[in-house]
Amino acid sequence: MTKIEKIVLSYSGGLDTSIILKWLQETYGCEVVTFTADLGQGEELEPARAKAEMAGVKDIRIVDLREEFVRDFVFPMLRANALYEGQYLLGTSIARPLIAKHLVGIAREVGADAVAHGATGKGNDQIRFELAVNALAPSIKVIAPWRQWNIRSRLQLLEYAEKHRIPVPSDKHGEAPFSTDANLLHTSTEGKSLENPAEVAPDHVYQRTVDPVDAPDTPEIITVGFERGDPVSVNGKAMTPAALLTELNGLGGRHGVGRLDLVENRFIGMKSRGIYETPGGTILLAAHRGIESITLDRAAAHLKDEIMPRYAELIYNGFWFAPEREMLQALIDHSQAFVSGEVTLRLYKGSASVISRASPCSLYSADLVTFEESTIAFDHHDAEGFIRLNGLRLRSWAARNGR
Repeated sequence: MTKIEKIVLSYSGGLDTSIILKWLQETYGCEVVTFTADLGQGEELEPARAKAEMAGVKDIRIVDLREEFVRDFVFPMLRANALYEGQYLLGTSIARPLIAKHLVGIAREVGADAVAHGATGKGNDQIRFELAVNALAPSIKVIAPWRQWNIRSRLQLLEYAEKHRIPVPSDKHGEAPFSTDANLLHTSTEGKSLENPAEVAPDHVYQRTVDPVDAPDTPEIITVGFERGDPVSVNGKAMTPAALLTELNGLGGRHGVGRLDLVENRFIGMKSRGIYETPGGTILLAAHRGIESITLDRAAAHLKDEIMPRYAELIYNGFWFAPEREMLQALIDHSQAFVSGEVTLRLYKGSASVISRASPCSLYSADLVTFEESTIAFDHHDAEGFIRLNGLRLRSWAARNGR
């Protein structure tokens, strides 16, 4: 085994990473620095510090990344209207490159020669973490305990914890819990009964949205303001990126907006069923498409829609720091120069519907499109030549086929 002098561990303070922390100390016999990212997961993070101190960690990092997460990762993705497989708003996927970026940054700061994560060998996260490290610091070794140790079951995990006197919360005994991931953009839930896609998800799986059936019977009208493709205000109030998303999460969650029950194709090759809740992100996607509808040229908008699946797939598969994602981002960002204005939406029983939009950069001309008399000259006879030229190839094709 290559001698490792210092490791930076992505540490949540939960049972798995607490066991991983002990395993790293025992296996490599070196100092382990813990890094806990505050991405707005809604959990008290100080217990993670206490657990790391109990494990003898001297260098404990808890970093508030909420503004950076939304500003530099969620919003650029939103400019693309990114959806993986047409539905998933990439809430987990987009958080991993940010965590990896700071893992690498701390490793360089403290002179560590390795970073470690708690992702399993069956999931996407191991790929996302490690591809990001490859792109940012290829000389740093990545340690993935779930691919290295001989622990193969939940029972063995609990036995290891008991042997090394690692506290096990009472709710971790017995049946395995749901696997959850949360941040400011979303909450995802997998495992247990959800592993059967034919079984309806139990109500208690949902954590940040009410059942649309139980949502208020009165719609709520909200307005989202945009500047150059990024949301900047809610109901006329300017907000920071993290505060804005937090506000929309509350509004959307109250009306049951943003629920998704999805069977997706993991990059590693298997299908997985998960429950996603993305209330604020769902509102922003609808609002962003609403403001683009009046500010983007037709061809530019259609080109964006063509490249979006590729862009979303790159994020899902862990290629945020790859040159092709950055190239696509440059194109997308260029398209947003005039995507400014306000969009009004109706939140009601699980839906976020655009009901009006306005922009000082609008390409929409009521005078041009009206069925009434217009002051803008439009010769209806021009349409005849337009149709005839576009039909030329169709007439040639029909003639050849004997139609």
